[in-house]
Amino acid sequence: MGEMSMNKAIHAAVRRDLGRFLDALERFPDGDRTRAAQLAAAWQNFDSQLTRHHEGEHEVAWPALQKLGVSADLLAQLDAEHDTMANALAASRTALGALRNSASADDAATARAAIQELQRVTVEHLDHEEAEIEPVYQANVGTPELKAMGREFAKVGPVQGGTFFAWALDGATPAESAAITSTVPKPVLTVILGIFGRPYRKSVAPAWR
Repeated sequence: MGEMSMNKAIHAAVRRDLGRFLDALERFPDGDRTRAAQLAAAWQNFDSQLTRHHEGEHEVAWPALQKLGVSADLLAQLDAEHDTMANALAASRTALGALRNSASADDAATARAAIQELQRVTVEHLDHEEAEIEPVYQANVGTPELKAMGREFAKVGPVQGGTFFAWALDGATPAESAAITSTVPKPVLTVILGIFGRPYRKSVAPAWR
């Protein structure tokens, strides 16, 4: 697994996008419907990626981690943080939807405030999870439990997989990129990104240019 797990690298992508949204919304031009549509597309992807990540942790990662000795009490704490994050995500979803419809500076400011709160609770959760769980991932590289967990997470369609890799690698550091791609043969990754990463490149990436 190297210096970081894929989980920690995904967290970096979440932090990265939250910062991008805050920067873009701070500079939002009043009435710019093209920009509003770009941010709505980026939001739809981010919303999907973060929701899938924390739901997948509950359904797939937590059972594997319990088998490795992580306490049920700690996992319950992390799930409670997921609930708080999901509520903030829902509020941000509503605010971004309003901006998509109006393209107004006022709605951009409201959306930015919602995402600031989402960033606060999400980063608090990610920091807690990494402090408690990252050492477990690092200490159990190659175990049957983590291999089985990885196979479960890999059960996605090619478009979903391609979009995930394109998103997670967009702006990643070399260490993050290595963690994300370490289990994928390079020729396979090239095909996945080249063909099935197109939805991200066409609809999401323009928001960050």
